[in-house]
Amino acid sequence: MLSRDGLRRLCVDLQSNGIRFADGMPGRAGGAGPADSRTVIVADHVLSVPANSWFVDRSPYRAEPDGAGGYALYGPERDQYSLQVVQPCDLYRHHTAAGTPYEKIALFHGKDCLASTVYQDCQYRNDGEQCLFCGIGLSLAAGATVLHKQPAELAEVARHAALTGQACHVTLTCGSRADEGAATVHLAECVYMIKKESGLPVHIQICPPEFDGVLETLHDAGADTIGVHIETMCMQTLQRVAPAKARFGFERYRRTWQRAVKLFGTNQVSSFLIAGLGDTVETIVEGVRVLCGMGVFPYILPLRPVPGTPLEHACPPSSGFMVDVYGATAAVLKENGLASRASRAGCVRCGACSCLALFEDEFV
Repeated sequence: MLSRDGLRRLCVDLQSNGIRFADGMPGRAGGAGPADSRTVIVADHVLSVPANSWFVDRSPYRAEPDGAGGYALYGPERDQYSLQVVQPCDLYRHHTAAGTPYEKIALFHGKDCLASTVYQDCQYRNDGEQCLFCGIGLSLAAGATVLHKQPAELAEVARHAALTGQACHVTLTCGSRADEGAATVHLAECVYMIKKESGLPVHIQICPPEFDGVLETLHDAGADTIGVHIETMCMQTLQRVAPAKARFGFERYRRTWQRAVKLFGTNQVSSFLIAGLGDTVETIVEGVRVLCGMGVFPYILPLRPVPGTPLEHACPPSSGFMVDVYGATAAVLKENGLASRASRAGCVRCGACSCLALFEDEFV
């Protein structure tokens, strides 16, 4: 049986290297969420792992069917572990009343998070200022989704997922649009309809708004948690990998986080920090301290080079680097009274794309 430390290190290693599947089972390609991924379960821990990136072919981990409905996972020293793969669910067999396949409206992230990108494009991608790691347009180009999700259809899918016990919470992302007012109204309608029809807690993700009232509108619509993602606290790195976000300036992020915490509460506001963009362990942890000091949860993620994006040939961070970042972050979370398990909805609650929650246990 895996020890706690052994499980932590194995999961981190799997996210840094990916898993080679002998049966060539497909993973999720493209999208704004956990793109290029398969969702697996290791010792009851749900984990999103790379599936299609260039480095997966040389991963020391491979999985083969075990003949009993699961998989045997073989490590670099012929270590063997039991592995489950989260299979496509009942939800994907259905269509909305308007005839749209459910899976073009929303997908499952992790094990029980229903997620959708309500607007599957981004003005910055079209202006040549896209975030270099983002694959938001890839699934749309492949015909796997629709551009503009209708609130009623999202609510219909969420209601089915809730009634059948397949989803416990919802995550809504969106690409940036030139008309912030229209984008806010649309997102708020989606939140309101989902809450009304399903009763599920809803997490939203937005850029720091330009105008006053955006956060209030989304909170009043029923959003439970919010993510405003800066990706890196180093402005030079941000300018290189996400020039449009860098133009917002740190002060705009800071004001947005502070206002969001007042509305949604401590631990219910989050920001992605992507390890592997060039920052050191020390600079990442400095950013973690800044966020935690405001009551914002720093959701640490390893860079996942997604095929089809400008960073598709980048190297993910080493497992040793991630262990150091996770360990230091968990200590800062404990100092500030923040915890993944306290989040009501969204990526922090799901935790499949990060191993941070495994390290938090050490400090509970």
